[in-house]
Amino acid sequence: MPHKSRLLVPLLAAALVGACTGDPAPPASGDPDGTSMVIAVADEPADVNPLSGYAENGAAKLFDGLVEHEANLALRPALAVDLPEPSADGRSWTVRLRGEVTFADGTPFEAEDVVATYRAVLDPARKSPVRKRFSMLKDVTALNPSTVRFDLTAPYAPFPELLVLGIVSSESVATPEAVGTGPYRLQSWTREKRMVLTANASYWNDPPAIEKVTIEFIPDDDARAARLRDGKLDGAVLPPPLAAGFEDTDGMLVAYHSAADVRAVVLPTGDPVTGDPDLRLALNHAVDRESMVEDAVATKARVAYTPMPNVLAEFVDADATFEFDVTRALDALSAGGWLPGEAGVRTKNGVPARFTLHYPAGDSVSEALARAFAANARAVGVEVTPTPATSDLPGPSVVRFGDPFDPDPDLYPLVHSGSALGAYDNETVDEALETGRTATDPAQRATAYRKFQRSWVGAPGMVVLVAPNHTYVMRESWDGYQPVVDAAGADFTWGAWWNLEAWTPR
Repeated sequence: MPHKSRLLVPLLAAALVGACTGDPAPPASGDPDGTSMVIAVADEPADVNPLSGYAENGAAKLFDGLVEHEANLALRPALAVDLPEPSADGRSWTVRLRGEVTFADGTPFEAEDVVATYRAVLDPARKSPVRKRFSMLKDVTALNPSTVRFDLTAPYAPFPELLVLGIVSSESVATPEAVGTGPYRLQSWTREKRMVLTANASYWNDPPAIEKVTIEFIPDDDARAARLRDGKLDGAVLPPPLAAGFEDTDGMLVAYHSAADVRAVVLPTGDPVTGDPDLRLALNHAVDRESMVEDAVATKARVAYTPMPNVLAEFVDADATFEFDVTRALDALSAGGWLPGEAGVRTKNGVPARFTLHYPAGDSVSEALARAFAANARAVGVEVTPTPATSDLPGPSVVRFGDPFDPDPDLYPLVHSGSALGAYDNETVDEALETGRTATDPAQRATAYRKFQRSWVGAPGMVVLVAPNHTYVMRESWDGYQPVVDAAGADFTWGAWWNLEAWTPR
């Protein structure tokens, strides 16, 4: 079966800036042969088990999925022989499995491993955070040792995208130490510091040339930049203003990736201030998104108005926008009963238009956006106090989300009634999202998602701000890097290092 047609999203090509004369500097690991690498990311995974939500975009390094993504986001077979085959009614998908593959512990890969993995996802007792992504999956069955069938409760067009989930051996599926078939093994993990991966010499595909990868977990942007300047890292994800400091550094590559990274201010529905529909609408018109792009994200971003990532171009309604209009924002507040009060803060029924806005500590982009949002809000009489948070962000907060492959996996649980973010409730939005996930006709799906966006701008559930690009700084000591559209986060399994197992030392 030929590759399914995918959304081909324009990539921002890597920016090779500055002189690159002479031999590259030795890797941070001190390995002159380049078979070791040290990289840094902001976020540490809670677990490295796919059933716990690890590497939901695939490219898990320790595990392989039935399929995987190419650089252009098309799907290609991995542990499958070819791409999944749908039934005529779209309610089941059949997958033939690759033979002569073994797990890292030497046990053979067979259909029972696929069945055990996906049934563990569906098991309510397991409480897998991945389960919500598979709400349409009814069961998975082994038709024979090399063929499985997935049965769905209803047609679900993007189902093959979900089959990037890493497969765990049936023997280890119920244990804390899951075993996979991936190109790397987990050698060690020092929590809140680093993880070390070593090459899987028995990998079914070509074993990696980079035999050891150390991942340092450094939440603070400035700290990652400092370690990179000191030669302690071979690569790191950095916000654009910090990455710009490396543009003239010999032997370093500054690369920009477009990303499904939507940054937004969540406004919980149950709060008398943030849940007020007139105040939400007013804040959407009060926000100067263009200035945020220029100042808060150093131009490496695009403005955003709805939760639909703008990298999913075929689903975006270009007319679903909010005009930056302070007068219109003030009119919306007045019409909603928010009247001028003491110290310029508006009030409604004795309640001041005031709230605390949390953002992730150490995330300089989110901090800059929170402060810019607070300044815009203050100009229309809404007092917002930006505050860093080191754990789950409570109440009003700056969040990031987005799926670069399909709208449904992120949008449905995000903004459908009773959603995770702010308990947004909109019947028209619900209907559009239902059509978007069940329709098999691409044109019908696109129409539904544009309807969702048009309804959103009439009654927004949050204030969507910008969609930053992701910026990486890497030592030019290896060949094989390919830019790819990023997901919302930037961990060591996707982004610049999505195909790290294919890199080779120069």
